[in-house]
Amino acid sequence: MRKIKFSPLGEKTFLISFLLGTFLLILFWITEAEFLIIFGFYYVVIAAVTNLLITLYELMEYLSDISGKKRNGNSVLLLLLNIPVTLLYLTMFFNFS
Repeated sequence: MRKIKFSPLGEKTFLISFLLGTFLLILFWITEAEFLIIFGFYYVVIAAVTNLLITLYELMEYLSDISGKKRNGNSVLLLLLNIPVTLLYLTMFFNFS
């Protein structure tokens, strides 16, 4: 079985967004500090804009790449995976808070 390849930019953006969001959610559950709610909201907004811009960049690279490499297309799919993860985290936040 072949390893799925991603562009470095897309992979790093996904990992940073995912890990930082998970860390903030767990930290809020542990401490229940109210400032984390405000910080988390701003994080979600900034992460959404950043992920959107990088997803659009990766999509343009994928559509203009004539070499047939799928790295940018795979990165687009990986970055789009952040959307349901964010929705799941928001649902968990509202249900447990």
